[in-house]
Amino acid sequence: MSEAERDVYHAEKMKKKKAARDKILATKTEERGLLIVHTGKGKGKSTAAFGMVFRAIGHGFNVGVVQFVKGKWGTGERDVLEKFPDQVTIMAMGEGFTWDVADRQRDLAAARAAWETAKAMIADPRYRMVLLDELNICLRYDYLPIEEVVETLRNKPRDTHVIVTGRNAKDELIEIADLVTEMTEIKHPFRAGVRAQAGIEF
Repeated sequence: MSEAERDVYHAEKMKKKKAARDKILATKTEERGLLIVHTGKGKGKSTAAFGMVFRAIGHGFNVGVVQFVKGKWGTGERDVLEKFPDQVTIMAMGEGFTWDVADRQRDLAAARAAWETAKAMIADPRYRMVLLDELNICLRYDYLPIEEVVETLRNKPRDTHVIVTGRNAKDELIEIADLVTEMTEIKHPFRAGVRAQAGIEF
C-alpha cells in the first residue's frame, strides 16, 4: 500500500470511528454530580483528586476539601489552594498517620470532627465539589460507621461532585460510586531508598 493509499484508508477509518463515537455520545445526555472514588495501593490517589479540584476552580466552581489524615505539615497543593480563598475552603483535620499518633481515641475524635465538617460542606449548596481526602483510611480502621457514610453520600445533593480518596475502599462505597479508579503500583522510588520529596509527595 502506498503512502497516499494509507492516508486515504486512515481518513476513512477515522471518519467511521468518529461517526460511531458521535452516535454513542448522542445517547449521553444526563449531567449530574458524581461520587468518585480513588483507591488502590499505588501512588496518585490524592494527586489525581487535587487535579480535579484545580480543574473545577478553573471553571469557577466553589470547592470544599477535608483532609482526614494529613495534618499540620505543609503541602504544595494546600499552599496553592489558599491563594483562592473565595473559591476554596480547605480543612486539614487529621492527626497524622495512625502509627504516628498511636492513640485510637484521638483518631476517633479527629475522624468524627472531620466527618461532621464534610457533611456540612456536602449539604452546602455553595460547593459544587467536595474532596474527602483519605476518608477511606478512617473507614478501613472503623473510625466512622460505613453505614452512616454511605447514607450521606448516597443522598448527597444531585449536582454536587464528591471525591473520596485512600487505599482499601470499602465494598459498600464502591457499590454506590459512579466512578472508581484503582491505582496500581508498578514501581516506587521509596523501595529504592528515595525519601518523600517536595513537589512529588507533598
